[in-house]
Amino acid sequence: MTPPATALPVEAPQAFLGVARSLTDKLWRDRLDARGAAKALAIVQRHQLPELLARVLAGRGVDSDAVADFLDPTIRKLLPDPFTVTEMEAAAKRIADAAANGEKVAIFGDYDVDGATSAALLTWHLRHCGLDPLIHIPDRIFEGYGPNTEAVRALAEKGATLLVTVDCGTTSIEPLAEAKRIGMSVVVIDHHQAGTELPEVDALVNPNRLDDLSGLGHLAAVGLVLVTLVAVNRELRQRGFWNAEMPEPDLLGMLHHVALGTVADVAPLIGLNRAFVAKGLIAMRRRDHVGHTALMDVARLNGPPEAWHLGFMLGPRINAGGRIGRADLGVRLLLEGDSVEAARIAAELDRLNSERRVIEQAAEAQAEAEALASIGLEDKIGVIVTASEGWHPGVVGLVASRLKEKFSRPAFAIALEPGGIGTGSGRSIAGVDIGKAVRQAVADGILLKGGGHAMAAGVTLRKEKLAEFRAYLENALGRDVAEARHVNELYIDGAVSARAVTTELAATLNRAGPFGSGNPEAVLALPAHQLVYADEVGQAHLRLRFKSGDGAIVNGIAFRSIGQKLGNALVANRGQQLHVAGSLSVDRYQGAERVQFRVIDVALPDQGPSMIR
Repeated sequence: MTPPATALPVEAPQAFLGVARSLTDKLWRDRLDARGAAKALAIVQRHQLPELLARVLAGRGVDSDAVADFLDPTIRKLLPDPFTVTEMEAAAKRIADAAANGEKVAIFGDYDVDGATSAALLTWHLRHCGLDPLIHIPDRIFEGYGPNTEAVRALAEKGATLLVTVDCGTTSIEPLAEAKRIGMSVVVIDHHQAGTELPEVDALVNPNRLDDLSGLGHLAAVGLVLVTLVAVNRELRQRGFWNAEMPEPDLLGMLHHVALGTVADVAPLIGLNRAFVAKGLIAMRRRDHVGHTALMDVARLNGPPEAWHLGFMLGPRINAGGRIGRADLGVRLLLEGDSVEAARIAAELDRLNSERRVIEQAAEAQAEAEALASIGLEDKIGVIVTASEGWHPGVVGLVASRLKEKFSRPAFAIALEPGGIGTGSGRSIAGVDIGKAVRQAVADGILLKGGGHAMAAGVTLRKEKLAEFRAYLENALGRDVAEARHVNELYIDGAVSARAVTTELAATLNRAGPFGSGNPEAVLALPAHQLVYADEVGQAHLRLRFKSGDGAIVNGIAFRSIGQKLGNALVANRGQQLHVAGSLSVDRYQGAERVQFRVIDVALPDQGPSMIR
């Protein structure tokens, strides 16, 4: 009989496979301690699931009673009453008034994927209500983030009586005050962190405002727009608005948008977000939406889309329009009904994405050199802040992300304009809230503008304030960064051999998906497998093959590893036995499927801590 979990001691798990220090300086940990292992065993016994899948579920905090709902997350069960969100009722009533009265509505969205999908979803709904809304996506360079007074006035001049901001607006005090002064109603639907000062509007729907108790702060803006439209539908239903000629729109039919915006905005895939993405992926696989289908085709997506495709293949193409092209291209694609025109827009976004990569690589190389110089041999810098004239403002977020990944600490990249104003983006590591720090820097007068989330933020500052901003971040976040980086750990869900790495195993583990922020992919270890092949492929990737003791072979790939610690370790150990850590993916080519191992770390086996270099 299995003893109750509460009776088991809670101790720190030992190094997995004895790897105290991998070849990229990571400590490998078993994701499950004794209590977690007992939970996994209970899941196996109660639900008759494979042991490895049960370990993955237990490692993500899923209790035995919650397994069925986790494996099949449904929106019906997870969607709360929309009115639990502060000011949702006022927002629903005002949008319903606009629909009932045939008003001209203006939608102001952010220029990223979350903003584009939010604007497209709201536009689709208002069009279904018989309205023809105006859409404004600001130019990243000339207008910057969020509503601005000039754009607000222009929308009012075009007859808009209701302004709805999506994925922005929470910190736009003056522009939204101007909207009210010139007679516009304003509804804000946003999810960015909020301070104590809020704009005076008809309704500000933001689960991250300080007086909101809905518990929906993890939603991306597009998910929040969907929840808002559920409330609007209900309000219009009560008014008798829907009829045979004007049937109630099927919001669940638009989950393509919600899935794409949620994943691309790196919203945690927990709770309602998991249901949005799981069901949205099913909708995308039907290929019945013109814009999404064109996007998948131009991205050369083979096989059914998975969550990582949305984040790494589809999202960047939508983003490319807002970064270095026309800001509204993504929204236009998502609203396009003609397949030929959709293909043309998607091709333009694909071209811009290729152009963006070239611009990004040049800025990344320069930023990396600056970061290395600032970190120095003593490695004392907690937060990287790089800046340069000539960088394109549209790629600084991507550069910051690369720096964060390479140096394992928060990083900012700032593009300096000729007038001495810098605009930039920051990306953080788990446990370090840069959004809060940025908002305080604005309050302290160090930054002109700034805001964001715990993991990502945007800033605007004067060039002469750069040194002060660096010092401020070091003082505000240095201790948090030191604690977060104290032990560079990699958590392993289980060990398998090459012969067990099959498409069936990948499908089994995928039952715990969709994977992403907040619900990480299963990380498996291949113990003592020989690296029999390693060669460069594509842009800085390594194609690999590993052989187990019984002669079975598994194909592998190490993305963006050339010149990095991982790539150097792999190249230096061709022909050697290695412990290998990574995740499974299914590669589809010309109708055939094969599983491959996405390598994220390697270690030398059976040679003791002193020999692990």
